[in-house]
Amino acid sequence: MSRCVCGSGRPEADCCTRHHAGEPARTPEALMRSRYSAYVLGLTDYLLATWHPTTRPATLTLDDAGLKWLGLDVRRCMMQDADHGTVEFVARSKLGGRAHRLHETSRFVRENDRWFYLDGDFAA
Repeated sequence: MSRCVCGSGRPEADCCTRHHAGEPARTPEALMRSRYSAYVLGLTDYLLATWHPTTRPATLTLDDAGLKWLGLDVRRCMMQDADHGTVEFVARSKLGGRAHRLHETSRFVRENDRWFYLDGDFAA
C-alpha cells in the first residue's frame, strides 16, 4: 500500500484520496494536505471546489511542464475559533533543475460543515 504524497505517512486511501473522492476534510490541516496532493496529482477540479467562492479564481491551469513536487512540511496549525483556522507550511518543488520552496500561512474557513481555502500570506 503506497503512502500519501502529502507526507502524513498514512496510506493514500486513508488520507487525501478519500477527500478527492468527496469526503469533506475535518480540519484545516487535512484540507491543506489534500490540496497539496491535488496539486501533485493535477486535480484542478478539486482545487477549485475547495477554494472559497469569494477568493476562487474563475479557472486554474496547472501547466508548469516539468514541475516536480518534492514534499510538504506542515509547520504549524492553529484554530482562531470553531470555523477559522490557519496552516503554515513549506512545499518543496523542482523546475528546470532549480529547487523552489513555497512557504505560506494559509487561511481556512468552515461553512456548512465544509472547510475551504480562503487565502494565504507568503513568507519571505
